[in-house]
Amino acid sequence: MARTIDQQIAEAQAKLNRLRTRQKASETRRKIIVGAIVTTEALKDPKIAKWMAATLRRNATREVDQKEIEGLLAELDAKAATA
Repeated sequence: MARTIDQQIAEAQAKLNRLRTRQKASETRRKIIVGAIVTTEALKDPKIAKWMAATLRRNATREVDQKEIEGLLAELDAKAATA
């Protein structure tokens, strides 16, 4: 039996929603990978550590985010101090 236009629209919208979900998951994975690599390098290199700590302090403005990264900031500050 032929699908109605409304059914076709609903299926297209469902497919679009699935694609958007996949896109968001891909973007999230990319952010995690990049963040892990930059963090690892920052903990090895005082210059990168200093830049990363300053960038995080400037951009992590929500209190909940600041609490989440306070341990990392302490590590970065310690590494930056070795320069």
